[in-house]
Amino acid sequence: MSYIASLFNIIVSLEPTKFKQLGIDENILKALDAEGYTHPTPIQEAAIPPMLAQKDVLGCAQTGTGKTAAFAIPIIQLLSQTPINEKKRNIRSLILTPTRELAIQIEESFKAYGKFSRLYSTVIFGGVGQKAQTDALQRGVDILIATPGRLLDLIGQGFIHLNSIELFVLDEADRMLDMGFVHDVKRLIKLLPEKRQSLFFSATMPPEIVKLADTILVQPVKIEVTPVSSTADTINQFLYFVDKKNKNSLLLDILKNPKIKTVLVFTRTKHGADKVVKYLQSHKVTAEAIHGNKTQNNRQKALTNFKNQTARVLVATDIAARGIDIDELEYVINYETSNIAETYVHRIGRTGRAGANGTALSFCDFEEKAYLKDIEKLIGKKIPVIDDHAYPMEVFVIEPKPKQAQRPPRNERPPARDKSGSNKNRRDRRF
Repeated sequence: MSYIASLFNIIVSLEPTKFKQLGIDENILKALDAEGYTHPTPIQEAAIPPMLAQKDVLGCAQTGTGKTAAFAIPIIQLLSQTPINEKKRNIRSLILTPTRELAIQIEESFKAYGKFSRLYSTVIFGGVGQKAQTDALQRGVDILIATPGRLLDLIGQGFIHLNSIELFVLDEADRMLDMGFVHDVKRLIKLLPEKRQSLFFSATMPPEIVKLADTILVQPVKIEVTPVSSTADTINQFLYFVDKKNKNSLLLDILKNPKIKTVLVFTRTKHGADKVVKYLQSHKVTAEAIHGNKTQNNRQKALTNFKNQTARVLVATDIAARGIDIDELEYVINYETSNIAETYVHRIGRTGRAGANGTALSFCDFEEKAYLKDIEKLIGKKIPVIDDHAYPMEVFVIEPKPKQAQRPPRNERPPARDKSGSNKNRRDRRF
């Protein structure tokens, strides 16, 4: 073989894998093409072949890596390979996920990738009336996407039976643990047929999650992509040192840039998210908050408004935002520097997806510098600092917290008086 021919072979081998090279059938390829997808992400390339070979899979992957398609595509293909009983459709695949937002997004993916199949899918979750969901179930579905609470509820009412499940997916397992759903998951697993294919996905693998995976999976193929310490090269990261009192003003100043059409803003607390929204709204910036104190309907409405750009700014806490999939999100702002280094990676990973460019801006006050140090150690690089802005840091000491008036010891307090004016030591009945 000539040198030129050898070089050509090397070049060809370096070309990115295409979906059609993974053994995916034509109908799904046609649907992927309609969505503009031609090349799989690393987790899709690694996970789809063993899933199609009907092996159990243990996937450790962050949000934004394309794991929904990694399990949705093979599920659609495997279920399409056996005859479908049009008159009586039994639930043959169950995808269990922790939140309403994730459930809706997963169902949207199944509808998109399965648009040329004859499979029916539906989604069920709590916080809304059940009739529309039970009506869909009674019409018959092949693929069910569900949150644990509503699923157990409808099983108890007799609307759902899991005895026909062939493919089971547990998605965001570590978040199930965080949200207290592990016991519900264990109850549901007992209701599944022993003979099934199981797929288990988690962003992290704490001991309890590893133990849970061992009870679900049989000789799984283990896949790990995008370690938590890495940030996508497509994300431009910048840092603003700013005093806590000036963060609102800096945020407003940044939003004067017309190129920033929409931005996802992170705060550490629910109260903090609401305060930022209130401030922005008072300055004529359309903004909504999404966090655990909001009803599911309100969270979904906020997300919809953000996606269709009715709201320019979505302010979120970490728990509420995890798993939210927003196409073509270009900007993320860390209004407060995360006190957990891994969370920073999760936050900025909302942008720069699927090879697109994104920008992550972080505000850091003096008290947050320790958090910043941990983040830079984790990601293995310094975040470039923007010094030329209107609100540079002026406070270089930790501001003392205002002293609260000390209550005297119990034995030094004046005795309480009753209405007649006499002294009585009596229990406060306000409780």
